[in-house]
Amino acid sequence: MIKRLLFVFVAVASFTAAIAQTIQSPEQFLGYKPGEQFTPHYRIVEYFKYIASASKSVKLQQFGTTNEGRPQLAMFIASDENIGRLEDIRHNNLKLAGIESGKADLPNAPVILWLSFNVHGNEPASSEAAMWTLFDLVDPANTRNKDWLKNTLVVIDPCLNPDGRDRYVNFYNSVKGAKPDPTPTAREHMEPWPGGRVNHYYFDLNRDWSWQAQKETQNRVGLYNQWLPEVHVDYHEQGYNAPYYFAPAAEPYHKDITQWQRDFQVTIGKNNAKDFDKNGWMYFTKQVFDLLYPSYGDTYPLYNGSIGMTYEQGGIGAGLAVVTRSGDTLTLVQRVAHHHSTAISTIQTTSDNATKLLTEFKKFYDNARTNPPGAYKTYVVRNDNNEKVDQLAKLLARNGIQYGYGLSTKTVTGYDYFSGKSETYNVDANDLVINAYQPKAVLLNVLMEPTTFIADSATYDITAWALPYAYGLRAYGLKESLKPATASWNVAKPAALQNTHAYAYISSWQSIADVRFLAAIMKKGIKARYSETPFEIAGKKFPAGSVLVTRAGNDRADFDQVVTQVAAELGHELTPISTGFMDKGNDIGSSEVHFIKQPRVALMAGDGVNSEAMGEVWHLFEQQIGYPISLVRYQDLGRSRLSDFDVMIFPDGRYDGFPSDKLMAWIRDGGRLIAMENAASLLADKKDFGIKLKEGKKDDKKDAAAVRIYANRERDAISTGIPGAIFKMNLDNTHPLGFGLPNFYYTLKMNDDIYELLGDDGWNVGTIKKDAYVSGFVGAQSKQRIANGLLLGVQSMGRGSVILMADNPLFRSFWENGKLLFSNAVFMVGQ
Repeated sequence: MIKRLLFVFVAVASFTAAIAQTIQSPEQFLGYKPGEQFTPHYRIVEYFKYIASASKSVKLQQFGTTNEGRPQLAMFIASDENIGRLEDIRHNNLKLAGIESGKADLPNAPVILWLSFNVHGNEPASSEAAMWTLFDLVDPANTRNKDWLKNTLVVIDPCLNPDGRDRYVNFYNSVKGAKPDPTPTAREHMEPWPGGRVNHYYFDLNRDWSWQAQKETQNRVGLYNQWLPEVHVDYHEQGYNAPYYFAPAAEPYHKDITQWQRDFQVTIGKNNAKDFDKNGWMYFTKQVFDLLYPSYGDTYPLYNGSIGMTYEQGGIGAGLAVVTRSGDTLTLVQRVAHHHSTAISTIQTTSDNATKLLTEFKKFYDNARTNPPGAYKTYVVRNDNNEKVDQLAKLLARNGIQYGYGLSTKTVTGYDYFSGKSETYNVDANDLVINAYQPKAVLLNVLMEPTTFIADSATYDITAWALPYAYGLRAYGLKESLKPATASWNVAKPAALQNTHAYAYISSWQSIADVRFLAAIMKKGIKARYSETPFEIAGKKFPAGSVLVTRAGNDRADFDQVVTQVAAELGHELTPISTGFMDKGNDIGSSEVHFIKQPRVALMAGDGVNSEAMGEVWHLFEQQIGYPISLVRYQDLGRSRLSDFDVMIFPDGRYDGFPSDKLMAWIRDGGRLIAMENAASLLADKKDFGIKLKEGKKDDKKDAAAVRIYANRERDAISTGIPGAIFKMNLDNTHPLGFGLPNFYYTLKMNDDIYELLGDDGWNVGTIKKDAYVSGFVGAQSKQRIANGLLLGVQSMGRGSVILMADNPLFRSFWENGKLLFSNAVFMVGQ
C-alpha cells in the first residue's frame, strides 16, 4: 500500500512538473496558427501578459498608453541568471556609454537586442511574428534559444502603433468573407482613408524618433534611452509585390555611421540570407532604404551607438492573401514566417557576436566623448525667445543631449547659421550652450550640422533638418570646446499678477506659447485685439502683432481674475497698463488696433486629403494650443452650412472640383481660406485667383537631353526632385501673416512649387530670391526653378481672403518656427 501511494505521489509530482514546463504557443493560446487571422491588439497584450505569468525568464513592462488608451509594452527576455538583475544590466550598459559614472563590467555584460514590431499599423504581420518569436525564446523545449540568452538580453516591443494597428485590423475583419479573396481589387485590399499606417493624430511614428512630437514616441524613446541597446531592428512591410528586404541598407549612409556599423549590417544580412536561401524565399538588400534622415527606427539607433536596421516584408494591403504581379499568392502566414525567420536569425547573430558588439558600443561612446564628429565643438543658441529656447532644450533633453546656459568667456567667434559666415557674438547668461564632448555627440552633430553631407542624392526622405533653422533661433558653431557656465538658466518666471485693475493687458506674440494664451482666454469668453504697428508703453517696446486684452469690450466683473489666472496657469507673462495712451506709437483706440474675432475653424479631412498633413494641423489645435477645431470631410462640404465657420483649412491633398461655387461665395462673404501645398497649386490659374505657377526656365541643351540612357532613369529623375531642403524666404513681417517673426523665414521645401508674384489685389508676404538655398539636396532643374517668386501670399476676395502656402509650416510638428506663421493665418489675417 505504501509503495502504491509512493508511486501515485511520484506520478502526480512528475505530471505537475511537466505542466509547469509547458507554455502555450500562440496557436494554442489564440486558437489559430500565426497568420491565419489578424490578432486584435488586446489579444496580443493578453498573450504577452500570459507569458509574463507563465515564464520565469521574462519581465513585462508597460511604459505608457496611446492616445486611444491602449497599453504600450516591452517584454524583457533573458537567462535565469540575468532576468533577476535587469536594473544592474541597464546601469552597466549606461556606464559603457559613459552616461552614468563608474566602471562598467564589460566581460560579464549581456548584449542588448531590441526588436520593434508594427510601427505602421497597416503593416501588421510583424506583431503576429512578435508573439511567435517570444514563444520561441521562452519555450522550455527550445534549448538552442536558451544558449543564445546566456549572453543576450532580448527586448520585444510587440506593437509600436496599437491605435493604427487596430484601425487596420478592425477594417479588415469587418469586410472579409468566409475565405480571403486574393483578387487585388477586392474590397478587403482597399483600405479606407486615413488607413492604419498612422497613429491617432495621423502621424507617421517611424519618422518621429528624434522629434518625439507624439505621445507614443515620447514614451517609447524615453524607455529606449534608459537602455541604449547594441542592436535594434524595426519591422515593416512594403508593397506586396516586393520581396523581403533586410540589411545592409542602401546609400546614402550618413558620414557619422561607423565602419563597424556598416560591416555588421553585412554580417546580419548574410545570416538572414541563409534561411531565405534554404527555403527559396526571395529577398533583396542595399536598395531603397538609406541611412540618412535621423528620425527613423534604424537611423536613430545608429546615431545612438546601436546597429540599427529596417526589415521590410512585402504585404501592405495584402490582407490574408493576395495575388501578386508574378501570379503567386502571398499569404499572411508566409509574411509572418519571414519576419519570424529574420528575428531568430538576428538573435543568433547578435549572440554569436556579443563581445564584439559590446566592445564597439563602448568604443562608439568613448570616441563621442573624446573626439566628437563635426566641425563644431560648441554650439551657442541665442536666447531671443524664451519659449523657443525652452522648447529646444526640452527636445535635447528627451534625446539625452547635455546642455547648459551661458559661458565664462563672454565673446566668441563662430559660424553664424543665419548669415552663413564667421561672426563675433557676445554670449548672454541665458543663451543655450551645448558642448560636443559628451556621450550623445554623434546625434548632436547630426541634428545641428548646418549642411548635411550627402554622398548619394537618391534618398528616401528629407535631407535637411538643422535645429536652428527649424526653431528660427540664431545659433553659432564654435570650433573650440567651451563648457556652459550653469546647468540652468536665470530667466525669472513671470510673477503672478494680483489685485490688478488694468486698463488693458499686453501679451507678446512671438511663439506658440503666446498663441496658447490667446486660445485659452478666448475659450473663457475674453475678447482680444492686436496692434498692427509697434508701440511703446511703461518703458517697454512691443512689436506689431502684440495682443491687447482690454477692459473695453470685456464688461464682466471677473475680467482681471480670468485673464491673470489663465496667465498664471500657463506661466505666461503679461504687462498690465493703466492707460490706453501710448508713449510711442498708436493708442489703443487707434484704427491700427484691430479686434480679433474668435474664429470658428474647419479642417478638411477624408478621401483625397493627405492624412499626415491634416493630422499635423489637428494635433496643433488639440494638443499644442488647445483650441477647438471641427474636422469636416471634404465630400460633405457641399451639404454643409459654411456660415458655421470663419476659417477653413485645406491641407495638402487632391480636391476634386475645388473651389466650388459655394466655397467661393463663402469666401466673398467674409470667409478665410487657408490653402497649403497642393491645395494652393489647385488654385493656380483659376478664375478670380491671382495665383499663377511660375514657369521653369527652358533648357537650351536640347541635343544633350534628347538622348537618355535607360539605366540612368532614376538618376535623371532626381534633377527635378527635392527630398526636403531648406530655403531662406524673405518675409514681410508688417503683414499680419508675418507678425512675430523677423523679416525672413526658413522654409522646408518638399517640392519645387513656386508662384508668380500676386498683382494689386494680393500681398506677396513670403518671396524668394535666386540665392535662397540653404541646405539639403535639390535637383539641378528644381534649384534653378526655385528663384524670384512667391511662396506665401494673401489675396483679398470680396469681404474674405485666401491664404496661399506653397510649403507646409507644420511639417511633422518639429518645424517649430512655422507654428506661429500658421497661427497668424488662423487668428490674425483678415481681422
